[in-house]
Amino acid sequence: MNDLPDDLRALLERFHFDRVPFEALQARTRAGGDLEAAHRITQTLGAPPAGCAHAPPAEGSEAYEALRREGAAMLERGELAVVVLAGGMATRFGSVVKALAEIFEDRPLRFLDAKLADLARWPAVDATLMTSFATDAKIRGVLADEGLSRVHAAAQFVSLRLAADGSLFRDDAGRPSPYASGHGDLPAAMATSGALARLRSKGVRTVLVSNVDNVGATVDPVLFAMHRASGQRISVELVEKVAGDRGGLPVQLDGRLVLAEAFRLPKAFPVDAFPLFNTNTLWIDLEALDGDPPWTWCVARKKVDGREAIQWERLVGELTWWHPTNWLHVPRAGASSRFIPVKDLDDLAHHRAAIDAVLRARITG
Repeated sequence: MNDLPDDLRALLERFHFDRVPFEALQARTRAGGDLEAAHRITQTLGAPPAGCAHAPPAEGSEAYEALRREGAAMLERGELAVVVLAGGMATRFGSVVKALAEIFEDRPLRFLDAKLADLARWPAVDATLMTSFATDAKIRGVLADEGLSRVHAAAQFVSLRLAADGSLFRDDAGRPSPYASGHGDLPAAMATSGALARLRSKGVRTVLVSNVDNVGATVDPVLFAMHRASGQRISVELVEKVAGDRGGLPVQLDGRLVLAEAFRLPKAFPVDAFPLFNTNTLWIDLEALDGDPPWTWCVARKKVDGREAIQWERLVGELTWWHPTNWLHVPRAGASSRFIPVKDLDDLAHHRAAIDAVLRARITG
């Protein structure tokens, strides 16, 4: 660590490398063996019960309209803020930061524009983009150049990739290789940036967290009211599972349901038996963003310059392990879909029509 280039040292300082337990993670890597054991769940788990996730009432029903009115009143009072996950490594869209990538080929509309168009419907809703060292400068530049003073930025943290023996991974130019340390940075990044203090001063009670590429995860007064009526600190949106889905699901742990990523579960766990799938859209009360819980750092193996590099990351869904959680069964199909994931350019080409339908139905008309 003593031979780091000056510019890399400056980057590590700016993006709070000191907040990552790097030395402990490096020691765990050096110890070798089964690194994935560090994140594999060893407690006794049970399958989630059928019907554990609650769908909204039928649109237009008396119950639906009552929730819509209640949620709209809370939105107008400024009790909700939106946090858009716009960090990561900005590698899957070539040289373009995903938040700033154009969605359509025939008209200008970036993922950021879609999120801001949703927020324009609710002027009292505060907005924060969680950036990373790889996306922060470009996103902040756009916010400044386009006068988007209503939108704030809070950067997640940075760490350094490791080789299999625990030494620093170096790219083909011989430089240590930084990476963004996961969206589990959210609570600490919001606190470090001053975003949590700002939200509290404005009377915000809940944040809606979603991926920047998921334009289906719009502000919804009915779901907001359902979250608040549940009395739980977190609500997780789940959708029907389709072939190829890889991600998390609720599991029974010590008498309650928590969110667990499939890669953390025992191989014999009946993952495929549960029909719903985590969207990484969460309604989180500010109280659940306080403190410093015992995060699990998970191993991710990446190909960098054709070689394997080891990253240690944490995931925001683990907040459900420490806070009472509600589960929402939301639509995935048609113009009411709340989950249209776009991880790369192939996904974008495949989902353009679905994205267009959602935007026209809810936002652009």
